[in-house]
Amino acid sequence: MSENTKIRWGWLKGMYIYTIVSSGLLGMGIIVMPEMIKTKFPWPVEEPTAFGIIGSVYVAFGLLSILGLRSPLKFVPVLLMQLCYKLVWFIGVFIPLLVTAHFPGYAISMVIIFVTYIIGDLIAIPFSYIFAKESKQQLMGSGLAL
Repeated sequence: MSENTKIRWGWLKGMYIYTIVSSGLLGMGIIVMPEMIKTKFPWPVEEPTAFGIIGSVYVAFGLLSILGLRSPLKFVPVLLMQLCYKLVWFIGVFIPLLVTAHFPGYAISMVIIFVTYIIGDLIAIPFSYIFAKESKQQLMGSGLAL
């Protein structure tokens, strides 16, 4: 790892904990007690399989984040995936609905939560580490050099 790589360990672990608590618990709620979750969050969810997929993905993020607490750098792709899908949702869903004045009021809480994840992930993810080029010596030591 180069000297230029700055890793914010506290932020990194904090985002894993945030994901375990919020995504993991929400996902478990969606899977174990979907009717209660539907009453707590006024989402118009008519399709139980799609709702279940959302819950399963959130549980998976929570479980992988538990592993991220043990090996923060190995599981950075979990946070990166979270960041990517939330940014895609903002660009592909939220902004078009907002521009056409069709954004539903019940989804404002989702926007706020997504913004907290986006900001937290942008601070926590060590992009310089992820996109650093490995030296030829490191590649040779791993058997990957050509």
